[in-house]
Amino acid sequence: MNRLAEGAAKLGVTLDSSKLEQFSIYYRDLVDWNSRINLTAITDSEEVQVKHFLDSLTLVSPINAKQCHGCRIIDVGSGAGFPGIPLKIVLPDINMTLLEATTKKALFIKQLFEKLKLKDIEVLNARAEEAAQKPQYREKFDIVVSRAVAELAVLSELTLPFCAIGGFVIAQKKGDIRVEMEQSVKAIEMLGGKLSIIEKVRLDGLEDERYLVFIEKISSTPQKYPRRPGMPEKRPLK
Repeated sequence: MNRLAEGAAKLGVTLDSSKLEQFSIYYRDLVDWNSRINLTAITDSEEVQVKHFLDSLTLVSPINAKQCHGCRIIDVGSGAGFPGIPLKIVLPDINMTLLEATTKKALFIKQLFEKLKLKDIEVLNARAEEAAQKPQYREKFDIVVSRAVAELAVLSELTLPFCAIGGFVIAQKKGDIRVEMEQSVKAIEMLGGKLSIIEKVRLDGLEDERYLVFIEKISSTPQKYPRRPGMPEKRPLK
């Protein structure tokens, strides 16, 4: 995990031997389970360290900037646990919920965090459209994170309902996002959000441009959102 340790240091994140061992276990389990279920197309050790682990850790600084010790964070569309589990390893004081609709992926995440002995973490095997309508999850999170789930207009409908007023959605995006940003402004406003800042991610080993898009939650999301499963993608808000 040398590449991970070096890259994390450049992000201002110190990984001691116990945390590096947790990431090593994560990598071994990822490759092992990936031979049976489709978790990721990236399995090379160096690539996983950069494109999965370090990419997830680019969120550490902005989360710390929110003085988020003990705060509630939800990772929407966690997949194989990115960025939620790397964040939980590095920031053990946060309360983390990992939302994943695919049962096999949710099982992978659950056995992994048990193996890593992580506390204050929950796996929610459900669709965002359904979970966000439940009182125990609706507008209950200080920060909502999501990585490459959907275009911003769609992503906003799947994430902002989870976010408490005064909190933030932080979306990890890549490539040219200018058109996507323009097309999402109205949808974000309809959902009680406001585009805040866009931060360019600089990470050695990543060729494509990557960004962190911050959406502030300024008012309550109307109860009719999110719409029923599949509708946000089928008919994005405009």
